[in-house]
Amino acid sequence: MLYRTALLRFFNPRLACAFIVLAALAPLAAHAADSSTAQPLRIGFVPGPYADEFKAGVEPQLREKGYTIQYVEFSTGLEANQAVYRGEIIADVMQHEVYLKSYNDRNGTDLVGVVQVPTPPMGLYSSRHRSLSEVKPGARVAVPNDPVNLERALKILQRIGWIRIKPNPNPVDVTERDVIANPAGIKIVPLESAQAPRALDDVDYATIQGNFAIFSGHKLTDALALEQMTPPYINQVVVKAANRKTRATQDIVQAYQSVQFQRAIRGNHFYDGFRLPAYFGNP
Repeated sequence: MLYRTALLRFFNPRLACAFIVLAALAPLAAHAADSSTAQPLRIGFVPGPYADEFKAGVEPQLREKGYTIQYVEFSTGLEANQAVYRGEIIADVMQHEVYLKSYNDRNGTDLVGVVQVPTPPMGLYSSRHRSLSEVKPGARVAVPNDPVNLERALKILQRIGWIRIKPNPNPVDVTERDVIANPAGIKIVPLESAQAPRALDDVDYATIQGNFAIFSGHKLTDALALEQMTPPYINQVVVKAANRKTRATQDIVQAYQSVQFQRAIRGNHFYDGFRLPAYFGNP
């Protein structure tokens, strides 16, 4: 009886209610604190369609989870990768697996791809000629000067019958010397990939990476030939290895692989002709 009286004496209904409310809010507060640790997300892009893809189908989902997005533009993939490795941005979206491996091998870095993204193929373009049949001996053909993308360009030229290249199992070792036959008599002109669209007025033809072609106002349907893009050349979101399984990285991956993102891409004819990742399934 004395024990019960003591409890009633010290029982305060207002304090009890406050305790119940705080207990109910605790899980929400914990979730908010967890989300706040991921804000803001700084994502790197180079010229091309990848920032637009992100804005259309990924950013809305991340905002619903409490993130804010900062878009960081880079002129080259080298700059973007350096920023990821230094922790200045959480991820970049601009490169395929073959390029990434080459970058890591040369720089001793540990960047990893976490999810592929819709990617426009490399194409052969011209502002001087309307067809492939107009090629003549001595025609100048611009190609990327980095070995990985040079291989892609040479394969396009081989498929249309202008050259023949020897098999090379290592794309990072490909050079112009891998051309073993040149029946069209073309002159290969190596250029920085980003310069190829501007070179169209100075050369007969140019092999242009899809992102730079689109950024420069060219449509995939304008290409005289497109590469037969295989999975290793589909671009991807790249992060530091240590960040592969962080909450923010997993949220980005889930947003890309979501039905909402697929609808945003399939519902826009701008992306017609893009190589879609496997998670898109059949149309």
